[in-house]
Parts: sequence; C-alpha cells; structure tokens
Amino acid sequence: MPLLRITLSAVMAFALDRVCKFAVGHCLHLDSEHVAHIRPPYLTLGVSWNTGIDFGLWGDHDMRWALISFALLVSLGLVIWARNKRGWLLPLGAGMLVGGALGNAVDRSVYGAVVDYLNVSCCGIHNPYFFNLADAFIFCGCILFAFGIDAKHKPAP
Repeated sequence: MPLLRITLSAVMAFALDRVCKFAVGHCLHLDSEHVAHIRPPYLTLGVSWNTGIDFGLWGDHDMRWALISFALLVSLGLVIWARNKRGWLLPLGAGMLVGGALGNAVDRSVYGAVVDYLNVSCCGIHNPYFFNLADAFIFCGCILFAFGIDAKHKPAP
C-alpha cells in the first residue's frame, strides 16, 4: 500500500508540473512576453532558465547530466527505502519529492535547463528568484517526509 501512495503522489506531482510548464510555455507565451503580473507584487509569472541548482548555483558549469543522474538515483533510492514504510505522510512526501525531481529532470534532459516561472514576493521584500511547481513539490515533500519520519520515532502515550 505505501508503494501505491508513493506512486500516486509522484504521478500527480509530475503531471501537475508538466501541465503547468506546458501552460506557461505554450498557452501564456511567457517565453516571448517574459512576464505576467498576476497579483503584483505577490505573484508574478515569468520565464527563467536555470542550468544550475537552487538559486542558479553552479549554473556556469555543465552539470546537466550529473544533475539528471542525481535526481534519478535519489528518486530510486527514496522509493526503495520508503516502499514498506507505514503511515501516509512519509509515502506522500516521498512521492512529491520523486514527482518534482523527475519533472525537473525531464526539463534538464529536453532543454538543458529547468524552466522556472513562479515569483512570489511579499511584505515589501522583492524576491528576484523564480521557481516552479516541481520545486514546490520537492520542498513540501521534504517537509511531509520529515514529519512522516518523526511520527515513527515518537513514543506511544
């Protein structure tokens, strides 16, 4: 049953990521328009190609295949490790991590970079960085995964 939960959450995260990236690139034409202010200053859509990792780190090095390999290996290892774990937080978090990692890996293999399109700013602080839905799934998956692991180690009352 946990493997089914991992698979379902990974497929949903991957599919949502691909649909959003398709919409941004092909339906909204942000590649030519460059920016769309949805709810300024809180939410802006734009296109940013990230060849590196978080915040463009190591973007000046050709790490495309290393990052794809890393995403695939971590995803496989995570599924193998979490496939027999109980509960629903850990499998859900693992699936979100895998779906997000695979979504970004597809971008890297097809385009040579990850397409980032979301920019969120708040409270007078301007955020210059863009991210994508896969990044959000990876972040949220890590949090759920951590809570799922922590829930297993708490003593029974």
